[in-house]
Amino acid sequence: MIICSAQELSKMFGGNLIFEDLSFEIPEGSRIGLVGRNGTGKTTIFKLLSGVETPDKGLVHLKKGAKVGYLAQIPQYEEGTKGNDVLRSAFSELIGTGERLKDLESRMGAEHDTEKLNRLLEEYGKLQDQFTLSGGYEIESNIAKIVNGLDIEELVEKDFNDCSGGEQTKLCLGLILLQKPDLLLLDEPTNHLDIGAVEWLEDFLKEYEGTVMCISHDRYFLDHVINKVFDLEDGELTVYHTNYSGFVKEKEERLMIEFQAYQEQQKKIKKMKEAIKRLKEWANQANPPNEALHKRARNMERALERMEKIKRPILDRKKMGLEFEESDRSGKIVFSMEDVSKAYGEKILFEDAGLHVHFKDRTAIVGQNGTGKSTIIKMLLGEESEDNGVVKLGSNVKLGYLSQHFTVADPAVRLIDAFREEVPVTEGDARHILAKFLFYGPNVFRKVGQLSGGEKMRLRLAQLMHQDINFLVLDEPTNHLDIDSREVLEDALEDFKGTILAVSHDRYFLNKLFHKTYWIHRKKLYYFDGPYSWAKEKLPEIAPEEPEVKVVKGAEPKAVREKPKPSRKMEEIEADLERVEEEIFSIDERLLSVEDLDVLQELYMEKELKEQERNRMYQDLEEFLA
Repeated sequence: MIICSAQELSKMFGGNLIFEDLSFEIPEGSRIGLVGRNGTGKTTIFKLLSGVETPDKGLVHLKKGAKVGYLAQIPQYEEGTKGNDVLRSAFSELIGTGERLKDLESRMGAEHDTEKLNRLLEEYGKLQDQFTLSGGYEIESNIAKIVNGLDIEELVEKDFNDCSGGEQTKLCLGLILLQKPDLLLLDEPTNHLDIGAVEWLEDFLKEYEGTVMCISHDRYFLDHVINKVFDLEDGELTVYHTNYSGFVKEKEERLMIEFQAYQEQQKKIKKMKEAIKRLKEWANQANPPNEALHKRARNMERALERMEKIKRPILDRKKMGLEFEESDRSGKIVFSMEDVSKAYGEKILFEDAGLHVHFKDRTAIVGQNGTGKSTIIKMLLGEESEDNGVVKLGSNVKLGYLSQHFTVADPAVRLIDAFREEVPVTEGDARHILAKFLFYGPNVFRKVGQLSGGEKMRLRLAQLMHQDINFLVLDEPTNHLDIDSREVLEDALEDFKGTILAVSHDRYFLNKLFHKTYWIHRKKLYYFDGPYSWAKEKLPEIAPEEPEVKVVKGAEPKAVREKPKPSRKMEEIEADLERVEEEIFSIDERLLSVEDLDVLQELYMEKELKEQERNRMYQDLEEFLA
């Protein structure tokens, strides 16, 4: 069944046509990746499907009663609204029902009129069935599942308006996941998430009951989540029934077939044109001119005009021309840390950390958000100082730094001037260089403050490529870049003759380029002589999970171990759950017929105990599934 369809959509922005007569269908339960270069209109499609924007032409049809979930912009909340309040708002109706149930319980306990009591009991029974079926008793466990998965425990008690943009985005992503819309639209959902949270989200979406459509430049994420690709290119949408890797292969094969068909048609057109030319020459050379030959020539010309011309497929799209300039080599040790510790107040990031980067190394630092990856970069750059130990930069190191938050002192400065501040070349040479980074014509005179995240990253890359550097330090370099630009960056980095140290959450990027991995885990820095996937496999062996220690003031620290899995089998718990549900149903039936207030009170107490038992069983099931 189709949950959503678009018919002949057209949309313009600022006089520019984004796409025209675009039609597609979204089947229920599908997992779709919407891909395409930056600026092709992917986000615009999401806005049209969710009703945030309206098409200039065409229609969007949504299945009757279907809910769409899309985070278009961060919503406004009143002062004092906590992160937990934002998440709980997903269940506002259910929470209201729960409060009504408590109110009815209170009123029933005080009611002596049998007729009124029966009416209250009837309303209570209906409401409780509705509350149970809608998952009212699982609200807290569902919130806990999202909080743990997205790693947002620290944001639950934080004021929403005090959170950073990235933290607000994570909370709103959690809110949308809890709302469980029928059609879930995710635009770059992995931004602001660390690797662990991304992998959790992948598993969550695989089991999601609704339909998922996502825009992402994370190739691993797409491979693990989607089973269909919508490829948006040149205002046209092509559907591929495969994951991202399969799509890349199929698209390449399709383009080659189309190019061969184009070449064959061009040969045929050339032959027809030559034949027409010859027929006209023969007709004119005859004395008198041969009208029959002229007629044949005209018929061939009409056939040529009627022929449906195959558009020449673009095999090699314009990509960034990345190529690093040669530089003098550095010493053997490029960067080192010996027994380094760092804390902010009472929060310890890492202790006794050791890290060694040698000439020509490709080294990556990974770990959860907030563990200190960027702090190591700041210590390397001299922006932060270590609490203990030694941080040292090697001899003859010429450092180039690419930050994920690229800023310039004056946002009003023109792009070309910002480039020339770092690279001393003539304006003509600057325009030639910037054209290789897809900044053409008048675009080079735009103000830097008006650039998108991806454009700012391209400008910074252009600066780095033309500086005398032998040590590249990269902080989330693939953020804001589309997949094509990521691939060009990867190729350029492979050819770089110097040393690279990177912090990244892009698993494809990490596995492709980096053969040494440092992982910050539980305040320790672990070294792996291999890429990210190898490190992930080996981490549990060298750093097993330890019991979490909680210190109570005035008492000895006690290890609070992870709650063990239930010893009973899952089938046994499910059978007991069914039994308890039947007992609760039986109590509800008796409540409708009993008039004695003492018996009513006993039944309510018995029901409360049964409901607590049921909640414990649901928690046991959650632990089995965790």
